[in-house]
Amino acid sequence: MRVKEAMHTGATWCTPDTPLVDVARIMRDEDIGCLPIGENDRLVGMVTDRDIAVRAVAEGKDCTTCTAGDVMSTGILYVREDDDLEEAVRFLESKQIRRAPVINANKRLVGMLSVGDVSEVGTQEQKAELVEAVTAHHA
Repeated sequence: MRVKEAMHTGATWCTPDTPLVDVARIMRDEDIGCLPIGENDRLVGMVTDRDIAVRAVAEGKDCTTCTAGDVMSTGILYVREDDDLEEAVRFLESKQIRRAPVINANKRLVGMLSVGDVSEVGTQEQKAELVEAVTAHHA
């Protein structure tokens, strides 16, 4: 099975200058826990709900003036739509991440792959290993 058969298609994204309040509203309205950040037609970061909590709220920043770029994680980890799902699961496990953007051969964002996606279509072994890896305590 390929990643494109398991992923959510049509991922929403925003730019680094998007107000953090708007990022949070998008996450709420779309019931998602992360949002890819793009600039000049390239992925440049990700904002997760945890980024908002840890890098903005817990640091006492004014969330009405913060932007996605102020709290985003850089160094994009992604999978390709034509990757074997087993390889993608191993990648998520090795990086201890719950979700990753999916790009096509032209390096365009085409979707997201999450633990939930794998739990719906993956094997029992894939599900168990992935959940164990991404929920393990980070050293």
